[in-house]
Formats: sequence, C-alpha cells, structure tokens
Amino acid sequence: MEILSSRVILRPADPGRTVAFYRDVLGLAIAREFPGGTVFFAGNGFVEVSGGSDGGTRDGVALWLQVRDVDAAHRDLAAHVVREPRDEPWGLREMWIADPDGTRIVLVQIPPDHPIRRDVRS
Repeated sequence: MEILSSRVILRPADPGRTVAFYRDVLGLAIAREFPGGTVFFAGNGFVEVSGGSDGGTRDGVALWLQVRDVDAAHRDLAAHVVREPRDEPWGLREMWIADPDGTRIVLVQIPPDHPIRRDVRS
C-alpha cells in the first residue's frame, strides 16, 4: 500500500481552544479550513483539529493516511478493519482500521475533482 499524504487528527473536548493553541501559541499556519475543522501546516506534515472527542478515537487522536485505492487497502487489511469503506458526504472515500493498541487510522481516497487537491493559498 502506497501512502501519499498523512496527518494527525485531533478531536479535542474544546475545538476552539485547541485551534487557538495551535494557531496562536505554536504559531502554526493554517493550510485550510472547512466547516468544523482546521488543518495546520506542521513541518512536512499536517495537524487537523476537527469535531470534538467522539469516543471513537483513542485519546482523541487518529492518524489520517491518504491512499490511492481504499478498496485495494480494504482487501489487504481486512483483518484490521473497524469500519468498511464508504463514500462520505464531504466527498472522500474512507475506511477505518485500528492498530494493535486501538489507535484509529483513517484511510482516505481523494477523488481527482475534490477541493482538497487544489492549492487554495492566495
């Protein structure tokens, strides 16, 4: 399986406070914003603050891994799948797996026409 991009997803108890910390205290630049979420540049990676703690992630943290083909990854990782592949309302195809300690890993396929593929910087 080829990983194309990655980020750490934080699902904090207070998203506004967490966004303020990463933006104002750490000084991370915003890569993109979307309803309910903010993605920050963090060196060669990204930190995404989205939603709130939902009980579905271990300690409010998940890994986000972009792959070319979620369905192929599903076949390769069937023993680790905790949520089957599906098309999400935000336009991505996603499935969830878990590592041996239960940390959620979101495998994402981004369609060619999705806005996340466009450079939105001015």
